[in-house]
Amino acid sequence: MAKTIFITGAGSGLGRGAALGLAKRGHRVIATTEITSQKTDLMREAQEQGLDMDVFKLDITNARDRALIDNQDFDVFVANAAINEGGPLGEMPMDRFRAIFEVNVFATLETVQHAARKLVKKGSGKIVFLSSMAGIITTPYGGPYAATKHAIEGIALTLKDELEKFGVQVATINPGAYDTGFNDRAAEEKWKWFDEAKNFTRTEDMKKQEEGLKNQFDPEDMIEKMIEIIPADHHKFRTVHPEKTEKQMKETEKNRWGMEI
Repeated sequence: MAKTIFITGAGSGLGRGAALGLAKRGHRVIATTEITSQKTDLMREAQEQGLDMDVFKLDITNARDRALIDNQDFDVFVANAAINEGGPLGEMPMDRFRAIFEVNVFATLETVQHAARKLVKKGSGKIVFLSSMAGIITTPYGGPYAATKHAIEGIALTLKDELEKFGVQVATINPGAYDTGFNDRAAEEKWKWFDEAKNFTRTEDMKKQEEGLKNQFDPEDMIEKMIEIIPADHHKFRTVHPEKTEKQMKETEKNRWGMEI
């Protein structure tokens, strides 16, 4: 059965791929982008593929933009918009740390509140948070993003219990490390402020950690999983993909109970 699906952050990466893919499967997609140039580009691609999609600019940190959610009718709300920035937590400038929380946690919850009010009034629907493997697993110099996604995990679990009595489902999708450029750009950001002469973190340690970016997964695989899960009526609360990442996350949680310092 076709659904109407609202997706934030559809201007790039997995969100863009999922929006186009869901439209191809016959769903009505309301795809929003952070900036107008992304809107123009997504509209062009949708037109080239013969897809009927509603596309508009919605910066989730902008209250006027967020209010546009109230004008839409949808069955599924996908809170996908996010930014990523790496760096050592012991030294990261706090304005950068606050900025990533502003988008990934505060503004994300504000958009979800708009969606929740609409779906509760309707008495049905689903909210899907794009979380991450970083919602469970932490890695050195990936702490800022992991902290926001750990927060999203707590928000989603709590909302699930609060909204189910109103007929509204809540779930997360937790991708592994996919090669969309999102993780690579995040790794680059710390070099804008990091100064080897002033900071105590060792440059070689951070560069060694970045080597892991060479082994990221093909995003098309994750997009297919999102296209499957987002409109589905029943599935696990947390969908992790690929299976290798799910096993890694479960092992991490298990091992934490025995951690010592």
